[in-house]
Amino acid sequence: MEGAIYITAAEMAEMLAISKSYEYKLIKQKNEELDAKGFITILGKVAIKYFEEKFYGVTVSV
Repeated sequence: MEGAIYITAAEMAEMLAISKSYEYKLIKQKNEELDAKGFITILGKVAIKYFEEKFYGVTVSV
């Protein structure tokens, strides 16, 4: 995952110890939030920085 911009549902499910089906619901919700802000999204993936900000409350500088 190092150097990646997006995180997949499988990777998120493993990190959060939840099912992939529930993770797809979370990704859909986060992508809808990004769509509303005018960002381009990819089905089944979410930007790692946005994931970290929403789930951990921090942003990691690269």
